[in-house]
Amino acid sequence: MDSKSSHSMSPLPLWERHRPPSAAVLWLVCLIAMFAAAPARAQDRLNVVATFSILGDFARNVGGEGVSVTTLVGPDGDVHVYTPAPADAKKIADAKLVIINGLGLEGWLSRLVQSAGSKATMITASQGITPRKLGADADPHAWQSVANARIYVANIRDALVAADPAGGGIYRDNADHYLAKLDALDRDVRAAVAQIPSSRRKVISTHDAFGYFAAAYGIEFIAPQGVSTESEASARDIAAIITQIKASKIPAVFLENISDPRLMRRISTETGARIGGTLYSDSLTGEKGDAPTYIDMVRHNIKALTSALID
Repeated sequence: MDSKSSHSMSPLPLWERHRPPSAAVLWLVCLIAMFAAAPARAQDRLNVVATFSILGDFARNVGGEGVSVTTLVGPDGDVHVYTPAPADAKKIADAKLVIINGLGLEGWLSRLVQSAGSKATMITASQGITPRKLGADADPHAWQSVANARIYVANIRDALVAADPAGGGIYRDNADHYLAKLDALDRDVRAAVAQIPSSRRKVISTHDAFGYFAAAYGIEFIAPQGVSTESEASARDIAAIITQIKASKIPAVFLENISDPRLMRRISTETGARIGGTLYSDSLTGEKGDAPTYIDMVRHNIKALTSALID
């Protein structure tokens, strides 16, 4: 064999054999690893069902990428009068964790859970909140106080940690980050209300969904309907409210995204109180609406209130 052939068959120099792979090769390896891991991550996500959109938003903020959240009553839906669909039983049956409000809000839920034969852990997000009482009924709208929303978030955090201990650190970090946002929100609401003259802190809303907000922030809400949209205001109730608006010079009435606006428009016409806009009480909106998240909802409501009540 000649020296030329011998040279062509010699091993690569040491520096060639240990040369690091090119950037393109590294990118390709990372891409393959990412796609290989993606199905596993999706499969490992905790399957969570929340009864309505506000609870779903809390769960997504705390759970982050570690959870897959489904809501039964979606955007602009009325949880008071919701009628479960057959598909809802499957959602409950497939869930690892079901988050409910409690306080009598989801009267339809027990039948749904029974029909689903679900073995999911069920947690009441309002646990630990002292409910307002209206007669014999509890007011279920506890989330309308941002301080109460913090309790909801803490309960959801603890439930996620218990259901998925491996992700506990992430859930706690997400909750801490979101709770800081709620603290800022609470301060902003208080600062906004402070700008409203005390004599004008009275409004009419469709149903009695803002009692916790009123107690926390000092705005009086008067509603023709009770705590549930299932109840209907009587002619006597409406006449009494019209009299009260005139006597107390209540400046504004507000519509809600889940209620028929005709009653409030009638009251506005008969009293001269202006329609201050739409408040969001029991439901968020879709992504393109005014209140796609809980924080957006509270900020929208306080902006609408201050705009209508400040001279």
